[in-house]
Amino acid sequence: MRHLDERTTSFSRDGLTFDVTDGGPVAGEVVVLLHGFPTDRSSWDRVAVRLHVAGLRTLAPDQRGYSPAARPADRDAYRLDELVSDVLALVEESGRERVHLVGHDWGGALAWLVAANHPDRIASLTVLSTPHPAAMARAWRSGVEQKRKSWYMAAFQVPRLPERALAARFGQLMARSGLPTEDHTRYAGRLATADALTGPLNWYRAAGRSSVRAHRVEVPTTYLWGARDPFLGRTAAELTREHVTADYEFVELDAGHWLPETRDEQAASAIIRRIETVGEDAGNTTGPG
Repeated sequence: MRHLDERTTSFSRDGLTFDVTDGGPVAGEVVVLLHGFPTDRSSWDRVAVRLHVAGLRTLAPDQRGYSPAARPADRDAYRLDELVSDVLALVEESGRERVHLVGHDWGGALAWLVAANHPDRIASLTVLSTPHPAAMARAWRSGVEQKRKSWYMAAFQVPRLPERALAARFGQLMARSGLPTEDHTRYAGRLATADALTGPLNWYRAAGRSSVRAHRVEVPTTYLWGARDPFLGRTAAELTREHVTADYEFVELDAGHWLPETRDEQAASAIIRRIETVGEDAGNTTGPG
């Protein structure tokens, strides 16, 4: 992993270079933090500080379509297969056999898939807001709640027009969704142009072209969901339990969607608690010397 300054790094995969913020004790257990749409790695700043105090090292990448040197033009370059492989490349670069994985929004959906398909590389999973993909699909089929909340996913399939519309009203739309002003202003500095939004929107456009399966998750998992989330409904949140076979905790918060930015203390506490539980379980399975 190439160091650019004191705690900022990058890693490369298939000719793309991803910016990463590396923080906390270098020797600490590694926590990989995956941001969602339309944010960036700085969405984790408040959470990461709390994890560092707990002795954990964090790696927060700007993902494909967000890092300036990782914005391929081809829509198929954003298939879930590629996104999963990006995360695995970062895990490999960390030098650790297994990491603790955390994701929010699209980063949460990706985290579910990485943990489900590569449990040998993931020690624990904590997901904020986003239900397990199979639970999301079930909720979509079973009623109107999730269809109503996810109407924008279909709108994003239209070429170019969504980029222009979102760029023109970025701040207004993000404020209406409950994202704090200081955060959406920072994100807008990078993403509020049509060209910058094409890569992130291609995550939606390429999702149906992927061969990655949403298997049940076999690693210890915590799922945090905001009861006032305007995008992700209760049905999928509650169905998620059925798609985790390992130890599972569901935390319902009186909150909206932007949990890393608005519920950083509760998010960090849940992540730390999950990691500590994994450590205790490992200790309990250790036989006599």
